[in-house]
Parts: sequence; C-alpha cells; structure tokens
Amino acid sequence: MSDRLAVLPQYLIPKQALTALAGKLASAEAGALTTSVIRWFVGRYNVNMAEAANPDIASYKSFNEFFTRPLADGARPLAEADFLCPVDGAISQFGAIERDQIFQAKGHSYSTTALVGGDRKLAEQFENGSFATLYLSPRDYHRIHMPCAGKLTRMIYVPGALFSVNPTTARGVPGLFARNERVVCVFESEFGPFVLTLVGATIVGSMATVWHGTVNPPRPGVVREWRYDTSNGTAAVHLQKGQEMGRFLLGSTVVMLFPKNSLAFNPEWSPTRAIRMGEVMGSRPA
Repeated sequence: MSDRLAVLPQYLIPKQALTALAGKLASAEAGALTTSVIRWFVGRYNVNMAEAANPDIASYKSFNEFFTRPLADGARPLAEADFLCPVDGAISQFGAIERDQIFQAKGHSYSTTALVGGDRKLAEQFENGSFATLYLSPRDYHRIHMPCAGKLTRMIYVPGALFSVNPTTARGVPGLFARNERVVCVFESEFGPFVLTLVGATIVGSMATVWHGTVNPPRPGVVREWRYDTSNGTAAVHLQKGQEMGRFLLGSTVVMLFPKNSLAFNPEWSPTRAIRMGEVMGSRPA
C-alpha cells in the first residue's frame, strides 16, 4: 500500500474532535481505571519506568501526569558539546535548509516561512541554515530541553491541522509539519537566533512551555503571538543548555532551525537513529 493511500483515512476522520476528547480523557482522574490504562500503555510500548523519578504506576492520578513524568536525577547526563539533543526520540530528518526549503521526506519539502506561521522576515534568518526534525514516539520521555543556552524573544501559536506525525504520515502528507498546529519558540543565543517548533498531532491534547504553561487549548483558529522584551514590561526568559523548555501532552515532533554556519551536526547522526536528550547534537563549525 502506498503511503498516500495509507494516510487517506486521516483526511476523513474528525481529528479536532478526537483530539479534544483525548485531552479530556488523558486529564481525567479515574482511580483504578487510570492505573489500568497506564499499566497497559507501559506494557504495550515497553516504557522504561526505571528511569522515571517516580516509577510507581499506581501513584499517577491521570494519564497526563504519567505521560509528562520527569526522569530520575542522572538519567540523562548532559554531554560536553556546543549543541545537545533536546528530546528522546528518533531522527526523522536533518541537514541543510536549501534556501528556504526544509526536506520532509522523499518527494516532500516545505518552506521555513510556512513553518513559522508566515513571518518571512523571521524565516530569512535561516536561509541556507540547518534544520533537524525529531520524532517522539509514545514510549519516549516527552519533555523538551534546550539544545544550547538562549534568551526567549517570541512565541507564536499557529493553528492548523492535526494529522499524525509518524514516519508513514510524513511520507504521505505534503507539508505536514507546516500544516499541523504548532508552537514556534524563537531564541537568541551566542550562536545567533534559533527556533524550536513544537508540532501538534492527532490526540496531542496540548503543548506547554515552562514560561507560559499550557498554550493550547484554547484553539482560537488564528495566529497568536507573545513577545518577550523587557522594554515593554515583559519579564526576560533565559534558559540554560539542557534546561526544560516545554512538553507535549501526548507525543509529537520537534523541528529546529539554525542560521547558516552556526551548527555542524554530530557525524554519528543519521535518519531513523534513536536519540536521547542530552546527547551530542553538534558543534560550531571549525
């Protein structure tokens, strides 16, 4: 079966309604039923609870509390590197941005301007730069960390579809990551600007950041933007390398953008390779 045919049902199902329902169920505190669902999920996806700060399945009041569980101290040591991997997951794609085009999968690319919600001036900063697309599967740790130290300047919520973000869908839905709902976080660093984009998906009930809390819902259907500038009275947000910056309530994908000549990827990286938060992502070019 072709990938396009395999994803056809996703065009037909009520993705928004399913996602809203999943969000309500995942936040419900249903006692023994919640514990049973979590226990099934751990077995089904082979989740390593030994790494969790709290490995006791029965102690989680809701599925969301379990899904966004913190790790035990020392479970993800931070490598000595300029850029760290921000998540547990798998490498979908990475490499050079061709002018303004990001490679999604064979036969599919999309523009940086579309990804960041139509802001051409912002997108121009990453022309011929570098990108990385990292996929978080259901079994993975779902908190997102900083690849390097940075100062937050903007956060942009972009409404969109809620297709799945698994590899089959990436091959079958054109422009997937620029058409799904997403939260674009723009930072300044010693290496220049960079973007961390949290991409929503089917049954991803919400996305949250440490400085804002839950970004969605609500889902107003329009672009929303927050600027973080002390001159207008907004508190500055500085995050250190390896520090948590956000999380998914149910899994999804992160797309990162870096400017030209700022990042040389780890030569051991390759598409589909499993990764862990805190590993070497790359270094400054020689």
